Amino acid sequence: MRKKIASIALGVGVAILTTSVSPVARAVPRLLSVTQQKNVECCQPELLGLDEQIWGENGQAGDWRSLLRSIDHSLKYIQSPAAARAYRKYPIKGITRDRVWRSLVRFRQLVVKSRTPAELQAAVRREFDFYQSSGRNGRGEVLFTAYYEPIYLASRVPTAEFRYPLYRLPPNFDKFQRLTRWQLEGKDGLSGSKNRLRGLEIVWLRDRLEALLVQIQGSARLLLPDGKMITLGYAGKTAHPYVSLGKELAKDGKLPLSGLTLPVMIDYFRRHPEELSNYIPRVRGFVFFRETHGAPATGSLGVPVTAERSIATDKSLMPPGALALMQTALPFASNFGQLEYRNVSRYVLDQDTGSAIKGAGRVDYFMGTGQHAGDRAGVTGSRGNLYYLLLKQ
Repeated sequence: MRKKIASIALGVGVAILTTSVSPVARAVPRLLSVTQQKNVECCQPELLGLDEQIWGENGQAGDWRSLLRSIDHSLKYIQSPAAARAYRKYPIKGITRDRVWRSLVRFRQLVVKSRTPAELQAAVRREFDFYQSSGRNGRGEVLFTAYYEPIYLASRVPTAEFRYPLYRLPPNFDKFQRLTRWQLEGKDGLSGSKNRLRGLEIVWLRDRLEALLVQIQGSARLLLPDGKMITLGYAGKTAHPYVSLGKELAKDGKLPLSGLTLPVMIDYFRRHPEELSNYIPRVRGFVFFRETHGAPATGSLGVPVTAERSIATDKSLMPPGALALMQTALPFASNFGQLEYRNVSRYVLDQDTGSAIKGAGRVDYFMGTGQHAGDRAGVTGSRGNLYYLLLKQ
């Protein structure tokens, strides 16, 4: 049983809860059947901190090694000058760089020492304070979405098949900040190589929507015709705010907002390819890339993100690199080829951000790389709670 000892609203996004105790195909998300377990409500207090994925669940192997690597990535960041600067400005009393460091070190020790989810849960509840995000409504409700690293076919040279480029960061990037997508690549997505972006092409993709999805996800693995795989990572973005393509379709009455997922949106454009030139230019922001030479996808803190162990939040509010705990429902593959939602309590590391992730009520969860990760990420959209875990003072 969890006992709330204190609940202090802190204004900038979290509240503290001190507790005691007596989760090569073209990686385009597919339109799969999704079922929801409606008989179980999210965020039962007794499940808080009971992370069964660490040691394996539902026939899947545990990912404790991945969790330890993700902790190590955060520890590396916390030692950096960037972390020192970030925490000097962090506004919440009690959340300091040193405390975050000590909390990561101790949690790592507990993961190594514990043998069961219940044993780890008990130790965490005994030794850590829980700082809860104030959420979207001031009462802790957080919307969880997910992102992933796609795998697409690509070419180093333009051909009749591969026509849509991805670009490296311009050397005079400051002159590009106010330019819109339309100004950079035209209505059809093919004009960039004829003007300002000429010579900045890294690769060409077969599909305009795939090129946009790489920009939305921020990284990709690309399979060339000779079988070589190259990797791209985020390098920079123009100053325009994020625009949701799905919400634009809903606004125009093309798709209902209820149940509008990434696979549903992709299916619409597969059936109506002529609409791409009408809607993609509405996404005014434009993302540039760099080759990462096989490195894993990297978050905004400059360290790799780990499948199902890294999250992206608004870094103007949330403590960078810190240990967090999310309670929500996530989609998993069932035995019948469907995706079904299951409630999870998951330890994660806050290692990334995104242009669409604003405020205390938004979290983006990194699903991983490839088709299955894309299928799951494409339908993730559920509410829950987010906590930051710090050793008791």
